[in-house]
Amino acid sequence: MVYLVLAAIVIAADQITKMMIRSALVPGETIPVIGDFFTITYVQNKGAAFGMLSGQSKLLTLIPLAVIIAAMAFVLFSKKTHPFVKFAVTLIAAGGAGNIIDRIQLGQVTDMISFSIFPPVFNVADIGVTVGCFLVLIYVLFGDRIDAALSRGKKGEDIGS
Repeated sequence: MVYLVLAAIVIAADQITKMMIRSALVPGETIPVIGDFFTITYVQNKGAAFGMLSGQSKLLTLIPLAVIIAAMAFVLFSKKTHPFVKFAVTLIAAGGAGNIIDRIQLGQVTDMISFSIFPPVFNVADIGVTVGCFLVLIYVLFGDRIDAALSRGKKGEDIGS
């Protein structure tokens, strides 16, 4: 249940920010937040990451939709998966869902967050996907150590209780 709530929060934050941008700006309009370093720039992205596969709307909808369904089924029905991994996969799926909603409703994804040191303009859904992927990578690289440290901590608590 907690994973569905997390997904709902990410999707809602994504959709609300996109709605605000679409209602306040015209495509291509930029609002400086921190000079030219950080701006809000309204971009209509018809492609995937970095505008790749532009114009492939069906492909960019069907494949991610299947992946999102599989990911959430994994999160909800997997009994042996570490909660950290479920949390990360939920972020990835929720971010994907936020962008799929745009593709289905608008035929494109609304992007708005821009940093001068990172050229692509992105959105809250992209942040969910990126953070989720980063967390999966952290778990793959350090999961055994994290689990061992947590296990040692629990044993210490049992002894001291």
